[in-house]
Amino acid sequence: MNEYVLLWLVSSALVAAIFIPYYVSFRRRVARDHERKEEATRLGVDRPMGQFPFVDSNRCIGCGTCVDACPEGDVLGVVGGTATVVNGLKCIGHAACEEACPVGAIEVGLGDVKSRADIPLTDDWHETSVPGLFVAGELGGLALIRNAVSQGRRTVERIAQRRGRDHHKADGVLDVLIIGAGPAGMSAALAAVEKGLSHAVLEQELDLGGTVLHYPRRKLVLVQTVDLPLGGRIRGAEYQKEEILELMQGLIRQAGLQIRFGEKAEELRHEDGLFVARTAKGLHVGRSLVLALGRRGSPRKLGVPGEELPKVMYKLVDAESYRGQRVLVVGGGDSAVEAAIGLAREPGNQVALSYRREKLVRIKRTNEERLATLVSNGRVRLLLGSEVREIGRQSATLRAGGADLEIPNDYVFVFAGGEAPLGMLRQVGVRFGGEGNLERLGNVV
Repeated sequence: MNEYVLLWLVSSALVAAIFIPYYVSFRRRVARDHERKEEATRLGVDRPMGQFPFVDSNRCIGCGTCVDACPEGDVLGVVGGTATVVNGLKCIGHAACEEACPVGAIEVGLGDVKSRADIPLTDDWHETSVPGLFVAGELGGLALIRNAVSQGRRTVERIAQRRGRDHHKADGVLDVLIIGAGPAGMSAALAAVEKGLSHAVLEQELDLGGTVLHYPRRKLVLVQTVDLPLGGRIRGAEYQKEEILELMQGLIRQAGLQIRFGEKAEELRHEDGLFVARTAKGLHVGRSLVLALGRRGSPRKLGVPGEELPKVMYKLVDAESYRGQRVLVVGGGDSAVEAAIGLAREPGNQVALSYRREKLVRIKRTNEERLATLVSNGRVRLLLGSEVREIGRQSATLRAGGADLEIPNDYVFVFAGGEAPLGMLRQVGVRFGGEGNLERLGNVV
């Protein structure tokens, strides 16, 4: 009898040793997630306005697997026994949470884009309200190279499907005209070669890459496994910017893609069922049009006195070019924070980061941790709740806490987002969200 009691006591002790620490840790995480959820609701960052993880609460078992799987770290949390979105602005569409969920209770898609005036309305093939005109990549609302590649391929698959057996060539008319040589445009061009469609890609830059081209030098980019048209593949890994561009250059050579560098589409027309793009070098005509422009467009200005000074810049390609400088970085997203981090690591720099809100709510967890270290070490001066009022030759005036603050600087880097090139779509009648009570386009194949 004593042996049974001893065995029961030992077993109970083992169970308690395992269960109690887990339970305590679980309760702490639930409490932390609850606090984060309340804060996110107060800041308005929990609503679906872009790529967004939708959780089916009836199927969710609250295991937290999706929380652990998220590469960004703090998009999701477990509140009230159910997975919930804590910071929707940080979701960039990896869909790792969707793949990790053991009961299929989560799906990553676009949020309420109908209310966004900067997102064109499209169907499941990414075709806009103008028949034959497709949008692929960031311009349609979803980030990530994987999404851009998938959308570029899908648009051309739809175009090829419609071509029909009686398809005939016409002099000077392309089967598909593509604008933008980023991942979405490259994928569309590769798919055109695969499907035997004539094509041309117009790229305003002198090199390829789209949004990737404007990343800082040696920026690390997490890429999930991507299957490309013509049997190519980019294996999931963390690549440097230069490695991605080198991969894309190789695809151009192998597939013989028709890319016209240095040709910016200055005007679009839709005439007699054809799309006409005018550039400084002439006209390009296509039966179908794929806009893979990205969303960078023109940088958004602050609209303050002194912003026209040559020391004010809107992108940082190489932080190593700036050493021993006083630098003010303006913005609250990953681009601004990464610029501040890169500049703060260069010898002799004095870096200040200004953001109008009281908290950085849109940055990746890794950037948040790196910035916190630099702030605690005095390498970055963080000025939350501040707004630039004027930029002078030797300093900038900020408004913070109801008082003016003068920040000496040699350079000012502004990362306030970009003005997406939406005018080009409106030229040909594309409809957007927020334009009244619009019904979503049909999905009939």
